[in-house]
Amino acid sequence: MSEISGSTDGVSESAARAAREVRVVFSRLRRRMRETYDPGDLTPSQTSVLSRLDKDGEASVSDLAAAERVRHQSVAATVGVLVERGLVARRPDPEDGRRQLVFVTDSGHAFLEDRRRAGEGWLTRALEDQCTEEERRTLLQATALLERIVRS
Repeated sequence: MSEISGSTDGVSESAARAAREVRVVFSRLRRRMRETYDPGDLTPSQTSVLSRLDKDGEASVSDLAAAERVRHQSVAATVGVLVERGLVARRPDPEDGRRQLVFVTDSGHAFLEDRRRAGEGWLTRALEDQCTEEERRTLLQATALLERIVRS
């Protein structure tokens, strides 16, 4: 069977299969890494908003609602819980005093760093225990390829 047979839209079967398998494996890996840390009683929505603020920087509730593709009221409630927990805080928008900007506090950064460290620690141990040196080098090469794809 040729590489292109069974393809749709002029895409090779190997590209379609690789896309499916990468998506599935990354989804499982993300889920497994989440199991390695205590979520600190945060809901997935709260975690998503906190992570977005950490990655993208401060934002208004309206901006967060648009980015998260949820209603303003839902994000406002989520932000309220994060403020109560001390993970985020609000400050007036210097360009529009009627708006408030939400940002991650030092406690929020520490919370996220602890989660990242736990996940990375689990993965490091799994790679050490379950993979050979050659397999780890192959993974490094594969991640370089994935990074190239992401940047294209």
